[in-house]
Amino acid sequence: MSLHVGHDQKLALFGDLLDFTEAPPLTDPGAEPRWRPAHWLLIEHGRIVGVQRHEPDASWPKERHPGRLILPGFIDTHVHSAQIDVLGAWGTELLDWLERHTFPAEARMDDPEHARFISALFLDGLLATGTTSAMVFPTVHRDSVDALFEAGSARGMRLIAGKVLMDRHAPEFLRDDVAQAEQDCVELIARWHGHGRLAYAVTPRFAPTSTDAQLAMAGALMAAHPGLYMQTHVAENRDEVRWVSELFPWSRSYLDVYEHFGLLGPRSMLAHGIWLDSDDRARLAATGAMISHCPSSNLFLGSGLFDWPAARAGGAAVTMGCDVGGGTSLSMLRTLADGYQVQALAGRRITAWALLHAATRGAAEALGLAHEIGSLEPGTLADVVVWDTARSPVERRRQSVARDLHDAIFAWLTLAGDDHVVSTRVAGVERYRRPADHDEKPTA
Repeated sequence: MSLHVGHDQKLALFGDLLDFTEAPPLTDPGAEPRWRPAHWLLIEHGRIVGVQRHEPDASWPKERHPGRLILPGFIDTHVHSAQIDVLGAWGTELLDWLERHTFPAEARMDDPEHARFISALFLDGLLATGTTSAMVFPTVHRDSVDALFEAGSARGMRLIAGKVLMDRHAPEFLRDDVAQAEQDCVELIARWHGHGRLAYAVTPRFAPTSTDAQLAMAGALMAAHPGLYMQTHVAENRDEVRWVSELFPWSRSYLDVYEHFGLLGPRSMLAHGIWLDSDDRARLAATGAMISHCPSSNLFLGSGLFDWPAARAGGAAVTMGCDVGGGTSLSMLRTLADGYQVQALAGRRITAWALLHAATRGAAEALGLAHEIGSLEPGTLADVVVWDTARSPVERRRQSVARDLHDAIFAWLTLAGDDHVVSTRVAGVERYRRPADHDEKPTA
C-alpha cells in the first residue's frame, strides 16, 4: 500500500534529489544541477518544508526509495486535452492535419459527458508520466473548459487553460462569434481564474482562425484582467507563416500580429516559434513573452527545427510542450529526448540539464510560478515525482558504467519510459502509483 499524505499530514521521502537553482548553459554538461543523493525530502501540509541528509525523527512517516530519483513534477506548457483521440494519427503537414484529424476530435467535446471523460483521462495520463502542471488548450466549447478545470481542481493540479477562440477558417461546427466568445470568457474567468491552483488563459487558436475583431477582443480581455495568461501558436509551419502574411498584409511578421492586438506580455505563451527571425526574438525578450518548444510534434508533423540557442541569445524564455496530439506522447521525458534530437539534427548538442531545467524551474520562472512549482525548495508545493533510473537489465548495465552524473541522467532521460514513474504527488497527495507497485509495502 502507498502512503497517501493529505494537506494536514507529514511525510519524509528518501531518495536521490535533483533540481535546479539557476539556468544551466545549453551545451556544458559540467555545469551540474543541485544534486543531493540519499537525502530526505520533508513534506508537511502539502508543501516542502526541508531537505536533510540525516533520517528524521519518529514523528515523520517515511517512504524510502534508495537509488531512485526524486524530481519536481514536470510542467508542460503546451498541450491539447481533446487531442488524445488523435494521438499518432497518420497524415500530412499542419494545416491539412488539423482539418483531417483535429477538428473532428474537438467537435466531440460539445458533449459535456464526453468532455468530462476526456478531461479526466487526459489529466490522469499527465500524472502517470510525471507531469503535475500544464498549460492546456481545451476546445471552443465552454463545457470543455468547465470539464477540464473541474478535473484539475479535483486533482489539486496547477492548470492554466481557457476557451479556444475561432471565428473563421474553421468548420462551422467549431466557429464561435466575437460577442458570444467574449461573454463565455468573462463568465469562465469569473468562475475559474484564481480558484485554487487554476488560472485562465485567453486562447486564440492561432492568428488565421480569428478575425481582427476577435483578436482585438482577446487583447481587451488581457488589458481588463492583468492576471490572465495568453496562449496561442506562432510560426510552426512555413505554409502557415505564408498564410498569415496574406491574411495580415500590414504585419511585419506573424509575431507582429499578436503584438498589434495587445497579446504579447510576460504571461504570453506561444507554441513552436520555429520560423521566427532575430527581430521577432528581440520582441519576445522586450515583452517577456515565452516560447513553448514542442520537439515531438515538430518531428512528427515535419514542421522544422527550432533554434534554441538563437532564442536564448535573443533573450527569449524557452519552455517545453508535448503538444499532444501533434506530439505522440503525453510524456515530458519523451518530449525532452526528442528535444535533444531536434537540436542534434541542426548540429547543436543540448545537455540533459538544459532540457530538464526547461521542463521544471525554467518553466516555473517563465510563468511567474517559481514560488509554487518547479523545484524542491522549501515553501513550494510538494509536486514531486519518484522515478526509477533503470527497469531492464540493459538499462541497469548502462547506469552501472555511466562515466559521471550527466552521463547517467542523460541515459535515463533518453532510455526511460512511462513505466519508470513510481509515484506522482500533487501538493503532497499521491495521485499516481505505478500499478505494479500497489501491493509493495513502502519501507518505513
